Amino acid sequence: MTTRFGAAVLRSPDSPFTVEEVILGAGPADDEILVRIAGSGMCRTDLAVRRSAGRSPLPAVLGHEGAGVVVETGGPRTGLGVGDHVVLSFDSCGHCRSCLNAAPAYCDSFASLNLFGGRAENAARFTDAAGGELAPRWFGQSSFAEYAVVPARNAVRVDPALPVELLGPLGCGFLTGAGAVLHSFGAGPGDTVAVLGAGAVGLAAVMAATASGAVTVAVDRHPERLALAERFGAIPLHASSADLPGSIRRLTDGGARYALDTTASAQLINDALRALRPTGHLGLVARLHTALPLEPGTLDRGRRISHICEGDAVPGLLIPRLIGLWQAGRFPFDELIRTYPLADINEAERDCESGRVVKPVLLP
Repeated sequence: MTTRFGAAVLRSPDSPFTVEEVILGAGPADDEILVRIAGSGMCRTDLAVRRSAGRSPLPAVLGHEGAGVVVETGGPRTGLGVGDHVVLSFDSCGHCRSCLNAAPAYCDSFASLNLFGGRAENAARFTDAAGGELAPRWFGQSSFAEYAVVPARNAVRVDPALPVELLGPLGCGFLTGAGAVLHSFGAGPGDTVAVLGAGAVGLAAVMAATASGAVTVAVDRHPERLALAERFGAIPLHASSADLPGSIRRLTDGGARYALDTTASAQLINDALRALRPTGHLGLVARLHTALPLEPGTLDRGRRISHICEGDAVPGLLIPRLIGLWQAGRFPFDELIRTYPLADINEAERDCESGRVVKPVLLP
């Protein structure tokens, strides 16, 4: 079966996205589904392809926060049916030690499957209208498009009564921030959490920390982001505050038990470590692009630091939990979203990069 549909193609790191016709030469394999995309969140990981020229293959259809409706399945092995509404998340092999230990974000094949188009034996390949080959699926999805062929294990079935076009960011950005707080930290009532960086991931962490009953401090340099964090229950603190670690310690009664850095700033990471109470835990979610020199004393007294990928989440468990919190009014992620037609993807990118919009969602 050949399927023709519209998709946003990035042809080089310094070119704009172009919305054009692409061709899918085959239907889903036994363990795959074909999804009509209702909405796809734009994540900074998508845009990072521009800054990592040569690492991810181009031209490509990006997008890895998709959600939509199943229109075809490869067979009964998928466990899904035509008409099911699904949220799509990252890809994983399902059989390595990490996957079997309920840690799919640390899959042995994570990089090849998500960044470099793995699953070569059955990956559906795109071509453009002229027959030119496009890179294999991005994060198992390539959801900046009208349709996506996806491994069924990437898909989480959701209630069809929900606004599926808004749910895609639960598959990555919001999953990462909320999962770090709820899973990696296990924060609860009486805990103290500092969140550095109030973008999509940081604000999801703030909402999750508030929902868990923790006292939360949000650090950012943009007043409008701090206002959002305060609306979601955090104590706002400007990143330029004098003695930032001391300020956080005062606001958290002697130091935060947990801190989450979303900025990859070496200075803020050291400030976060200094703001921790003894045995405190700092989680990093942003990719570091430079060396991270730690100041003397920052890891004393049982403090520890770890990298957190995809919120340490099993998407099939955390996404329904976040939807339940949202329905209860305790995780208002929809307030961070602005929707754009897929044709306006370059405007959405500009708004995302400038910080004007927290979470763009593209509607094919």
